[in-house]
This record gives sequence, structure tokens and C-alpha cells, in this order.
Amino acid sequence: MKNILTVDSALNATFSVFQATDEEFAILFPNGEEIEVIEDVIGRVGEAVAEEIFSRIWERPILKREAQGIHATLIYDEPSRRDYLPASRREIDWDEGAINEAQRCLFRSKR
Repeated sequence: MKNILTVDSALNATFSVFQATDEEFAILFPNGEEIEVIEDVIGRVGEAVAEEIFSRIWERPILKREAQGIHATLIYDEPSRRDYLPASRREIDWDEGAINEAQRCLFRSKR
């Protein structure tokens, strides 16, 4: 199972974590992606497939303190954030001017 952090504009700012099977995860985050905007997922896989996958994922919440890592981030309610994402949609590919030196060193070592 892979853990997906959901980020939305809800005032409670809880940003829940849900679990996806490896197969579901591969459909939502293809080619090693780790960050996705919900509108882009729906545009890529279609509304019916997205609804089918998410109907299962929403039944598998997990507490953050029990999650063994966050494998991806799914962005809701903020399609404009796509303008700031790295083209690869991978965390390690952020523009180096947007992160601190410790992150730059870590990300360079993982590319």
C-alpha cells in the first residue's frame, strides 16, 4: 500500500492521508510522479476511472502518526498550483531556488 497526502483548501487544514494499492497508485501517479492535481488525474484517466479508484481509496484512511511514509501528494481545489510544480511532478526536481540548502543536497543525492 502507498500513502497519499491530500491537500485541499479546507479551513480545518487536516490534510488527510489515504492508502492506495500499488495498482491504484500507478494509475494516479504514473512514471514515478509524486505530486498530482486532481483535475489532471481526471483529465488523464477519465472521470469514471477516477471515481472508481477514489471510491476505494476514500475507504482506506490512515492516521498520519501510523503512516509509514508519504508516497505522494494529491492537490484538490487549487489547480493553479500546477504552475509551480516541477515538470516531472517529483519532489526531488523542485527548482533549487525554491528550497533550502539541506533540501538541495538531499534532492541532488537522490536524482
